[in-house]
Amino acid sequence: MSGLELMDKLRILTGAAKYDVACTSSGVDRKGLPGMLGNSVAGGICHSFAADGRCISLLKVLMSNACIHDCKYCACRSSSDVERATLTPEELADLTISFYRRNYIEGLFLSSGVIGSADITTERMIRAIARLREVHGFRGYIHAKGIPGAAPALVEQLGRLVDRISINIELPSESSLSTLAPEKSKAGILAPMRQIAGALEQRRQELAVYRHVRPFAPAGQATQMIVGASPETDLQILQLSQGLYKRYRMRRVFYSAYVPVGDSRFLPEVAAPLLREHRLYQADFLLRQYGFDASEILEPNAPWLDARLDPKCLWALRHPHLFPVEAQRADYLQLLRVPGVGPISAQRIVEARRTASLSFDALKKLGVVLKRAQYFLTCQGKAMPGLRLSQETVYHCLAKDCRVAPSVFGNRMMQQLSMADLSQDFRLDTSLPPLSLLATQPIPSEPAGEFARGGA
Repeated sequence: MSGLELMDKLRILTGAAKYDVACTSSGVDRKGLPGMLGNSVAGGICHSFAADGRCISLLKVLMSNACIHDCKYCACRSSSDVERATLTPEELADLTISFYRRNYIEGLFLSSGVIGSADITTERMIRAIARLREVHGFRGYIHAKGIPGAAPALVEQLGRLVDRISINIELPSESSLSTLAPEKSKAGILAPMRQIAGALEQRRQELAVYRHVRPFAPAGQATQMIVGASPETDLQILQLSQGLYKRYRMRRVFYSAYVPVGDSRFLPEVAAPLLREHRLYQADFLLRQYGFDASEILEPNAPWLDARLDPKCLWALRHPHLFPVEAQRADYLQLLRVPGVGPISAQRIVEARRTASLSFDALKKLGVVLKRAQYFLTCQGKAMPGLRLSQETVYHCLAKDCRVAPSVFGNRMMQQLSMADLSQDFRLDTSLPPLSLLATQPIPSEPAGEFARGGA
């Protein structure tokens, strides 16, 4: 196999991998220069983040973009007229090591179309990762996408080799899955999730007794769903995510805004707005870190997240009877629900007030974002001086403060969005509706235009 042919495969398969949003891309292609250190390659290099905040560069690639399934939303579906390529396990392992030795990457993010069958594909992935671990002695981070329908023994073997394993749930409801991916089923997707969750729980129990336990996906499991390809509301999506976190020990649920790369006969002609995806991530963070329930964030009569406000501010405006909160007396959980107060600043408030009375200046020094928190907090029984607390004023000020900057989306998908593309997501009506009407309608979609980011 010549180097040119291998690089052609790399170009095709890293390009196809861009539709998975479980990590972010550098989008940089920069050669080393004499007297300087380091190189950077755009194709397939993405960024993930460790629990301690370290940024990790990963080779993000498909083993193959050939697939026996014909999922309507997928660019690699069997009926799609795209250039196909497949890496052998040996090519994949040796390519990863080559990138690592050049200091391009620190780990691997591996997925694949279904080649022949789920078992055959999983076996090929296992061979590649086993070669990395056992032949090359590679101890870097590896995230692998499991294939629904693979034998439990193969799922177990894959989990023993990788740091994180994930099974894509694809769509937010069983009815949408049967319509857009008829070869896949809810039971077939949830079965390996359940198996992985059981293995993670078993490992946790064994670690409580034994110091040396065989590893199994120590970074946990994750999943991904497409947003905007089917009619489910944001409330339905968050309820599904909440169930996944509780039942399957899910570490993260990733949301991918739909873009029309699939079969247009079955799918919307417009791309789902990136702003909707962003608001879902914010709401998801409230589920995971702030103790919120999906039914608190959204309600059946208002099941959509708001384009102008982040979900925490929206919840606070819908519950005026709970505010203002007295910073000097409120407990940690009450403080955590105040917009502009996070887990760290809430803990700092609890510790600081033991030795001193708090003022708004002191809260700012403790890390509280007063632009938001000032409407929901009092210090020693007093509100912020000169504050106007009419509903219209508070909503207007919060909407201005919560506006998402284009830099939020930046290079996240291999620079597939231009600034012109991003601006489309912010062409929103700036008029202020009554609070009772907030989030009764979805965030407006935008024409597909030149959108090129993935959603499958």
